[in-house]
Amino acid sequence: MVQNILDYLEASAASCPEKAAYEDLENSYSYAQVMENARRIGSALAAVLPQNAPVPVLMEKEAWTLNVFMGAVYAGCFYTLVEPEQPTDRILTILDTLEATAVVTSEKLLEKIQALGFQGEILLAEALVKNEIDEKRLKERRQHFCDVDPLYTNFTSGSTGVPKGVVVSHRSVIDFTEHFTNIFGFTSDDVIANQAPFDFDVSVKDIYPAMKVGATVEVIPKKFFSIPKKLLDFLCDRKVTNLTWAVSALCIVSMVKGFKYKVPTSIRRVMFSGEVMPVKHLNYWKEYLPDVLYVNLYGPTEITCNCTYYVVDREFTEDQVLPIGIAFPNERVFLLDEKDHLVTESQVLGEICVSGTALALGYYRNWDKTNEVFVQNPLNQRYLEPIYRTGDLGRYDEQGELYYVTRKDFQIKHMGHRIELGEIEAAFQALDGISRVCCIYDEPNTKIIGFYVGDLSSKEIISQLAEKIPKFMIPNVFRQVETMPMTKNGKIDRKLLMADYQRG
Repeated sequence: MVQNILDYLEASAASCPEKAAYEDLENSYSYAQVMENARRIGSALAAVLPQNAPVPVLMEKEAWTLNVFMGAVYAGCFYTLVEPEQPTDRILTILDTLEATAVVTSEKLLEKIQALGFQGEILLAEALVKNEIDEKRLKERRQHFCDVDPLYTNFTSGSTGVPKGVVVSHRSVIDFTEHFTNIFGFTSDDVIANQAPFDFDVSVKDIYPAMKVGATVEVIPKKFFSIPKKLLDFLCDRKVTNLTWAVSALCIVSMVKGFKYKVPTSIRRVMFSGEVMPVKHLNYWKEYLPDVLYVNLYGPTEITCNCTYYVVDREFTEDQVLPIGIAFPNERVFLLDEKDHLVTESQVLGEICVSGTALALGYYRNWDKTNEVFVQNPLNQRYLEPIYRTGDLGRYDEQGELYYVTRKDFQIKHMGHRIELGEIEAAFQALDGISRVCCIYDEPNTKIIGFYVGDLSSKEIISQLAEKIPKFMIPNVFRQVETMPMTKNGKIDRKLLMADYQRG
C-alpha cells in the first residue's frame, strides 16, 4: 500500500533507474539521480528543520527544482514553490505566513533573495546536494510520517488579493494519482509536457502520475508559450504524448492556427482545466488530432487538482458548453442550493460541493477562511463529514450531466434579472470572428463589459448576440483587446482587464 509519495519515486528508481524522470532544455535527471539528489538534500534539510516544517523553494521553473521538492519530502517536510519573479511584498507575505526559518534557493538567485531582507537562513540547493546521505536520520523521519502529513502548500491569491496557502497531504495526492493514472491509462511510455507553474496544482498532474508509472516529464520553458513555433517544435522533438494544460495555453496554439506550421502527432491525450474550454478552440485541436483522447477536468486547488472529469465523446457546436462530467472515484460531488438543500433536478443552480479524501487540509495559519469553506456537510447530521464549498455554481441538464455555470462572484443582478456572466461569454465566444471573450460586471455603473479578441464591431456583435441571448444580457460596453492578459496560472486576468478599462 502506498502511504508516502516517495514510494512512487523509489519504485520507479528500482524498476527503471536510468529512465529520464525530469528534463528541460539544459538538463535531464534519471529516476536514480532524482532519488540520490533528493536523499542528499533531504539529509541536509532534516539536520536543520523539524518534521513537517515548511520548505519554501525560491527557484525557477526547471527540472532541477523538482529534485529539491523531493529533497524536502525526504526530510519529512513539505515544499512551497515561491516564484522569485513575484513582487517582494508577496514573497515576504508568503514567508511570513509559513513562519519560515529557512528558504532554499539557487546560486544564480542568491543576491536577489538576500535583497529581500529575509531574516531566516538561506540555503543553496547546490550545496545541499553535496551532503552525505544520513540513513539514520532519513529512516527516523520516515518512521514518524503519517499519510495525512502535508506534501505541499500552494498559495493562491483569493478574492481579497491576500495569498492563501492551500495545504495538501500525501494521502490526497496519492488517492488522486492512483485514479488519474488508471482511468486515463498512463504508462512508462508517456512523455508528459509540463506547462503549469510549479506553484499551480495543474503541475501536480504532471509530476506524480509520471513518478507513479515511470514516465518522463518535459518542462517547457515559459517563454515558448509566447513563441508558438518553438512550442510546437518542442512537442514534436520531445515526442510528447500527454498535455495536461490550462485552457488558455491550448488556445494559444489554436488562435494563431499553429498546426498549419507543425502537428505534434505523438500526442495521445489532451486534458484541460482552469477555465471553460471554448468549443471553437477544442474543435480546432480535434480537426488536426482527431484520434486523441480529450478530457475536460474540473476542480479547484482545495480538492487536490480535480474532482470531476468528462471524456469528450461526441461533437459539440460552437455555442454549446462542455459538461464537467462525473466525479473521480472516492470523491462525492453534489449541488446545494442557497438553503443548503440538495439539488437533483435539471436546470436548477446550486453550489458545487465536494467531500472525500481529496480535500485539502485547509489554509495554512488561516482558520477564519478555512472554517468558512471547509465545513460539515449540512446533509449529514450523524457524523463528521467535511466538505469543501467551491464557490462555483453548477447545474444538471435533462440527461443528468453536470455543468459548471459560473463563479458565485460572477453571478450578477442587472436590470432586475439574475444573470450568469458565463452564459454571456459562451454565446459571445461562439460568434464567427471572435476568438476569446471575458465579461465583467461594473457594479457601480451597472454595466456589463464585454472584452474580446476578434474582428467584429460592437454593432455586429450586438446584432448577432440578439439572436442568441435576451437583450438584457447583451453587454453594455464592448472593449476590443489585442490579446487577453493572463495570470501566471494561465487564466484570464480579470483584475488587469478591469484596471485598464477604468484607466480609460
